[in-house]
Formats: sequence, C-alpha cells, structure tokens
Amino acid sequence: MQSFHKELWMNVPERMGFVNITSDVEQVLAESGIREGLCLVNAMHITASVFINDDEPGLHSDYKKWLEALAPHEPLSQYRHNLTGEDNGDAHHKRQIMGREVVVAVTEGKLHFGPWEQIFYGEFDGRRKKRLLIKIIGE
Repeated sequence: MQSFHKELWMNVPERMGFVNITSDVEQVLAESGIREGLCLVNAMHITASVFINDDEPGLHSDYKKWLEALAPHEPLSQYRHNLTGEDNGDAHHKRQIMGREVVVAVTEGKLHFGPWEQIFYGEFDGRRKKRLLIKIIGE
C-alpha cells in the first residue's frame, strides 16, 4: 500500500464562501500515482469545512442563508467564545454543521463520484490563509 499527501492553501476574501476544489484534488490524485484506494480531504482549521454537493449557485446561496439563520454572525455577544476577543463564534458552529472532511473512493485512478458530486472548501471566517490536507492511500 502507498500513501501520498499534499497541503493546499486557501484564501477566501469574504467572511463566508464556497470554493470548488474538485480539480485540485484530481490533480493531487494524478500526482500520487495511486489507482485504487481512498482520498481524504480535510480542512486544517476549525472555522472551515470540506463537503461534497452539487456545484449550483442557487444551492450555495441557500446554504449561506440557511447557515446564517442557524448561526448568525451578529450580535457578537450571543457567543461566549467571542468573550475571548474573537468574533467568530458563529464560524465554529457553521463548520460543525458542514463537517470537517470528506473521503472519496479512488477507482481506476479517478475519484469515484455519484452524479453531480463535487468537492468544496467552505469558509466561515475568511480573509486569511488556511490549509487543506489531501491524503491518499491505496495502490
């Protein structure tokens, strides 16, 4: 069995945004040379997420509206976490909802997706650099 990993850096200019990283992950998979196995993609920061869904702008807009309704950014005083001097209590909750990572099967050297599936980086406290880890194991 082989193992391969690579870190990518993201810098989303908005506080909340979604970036399709499918082609980045496919490129790392090609670099790995692994043909059969599993590919893990995870956000290395506690206010960011990786998830799989459709690349449809209306859906992404709905996610933003839904997440903001579930965990609104303001008032800042609603989160005890913000008493530490932070202003991102909401971002921690949004990450918890959207998840930390995804695992995708690798078959014949390709990500083995269902229809319309794409991999996204979700940012909930943006405007700074954050890391993603791609770890592929297999043969």
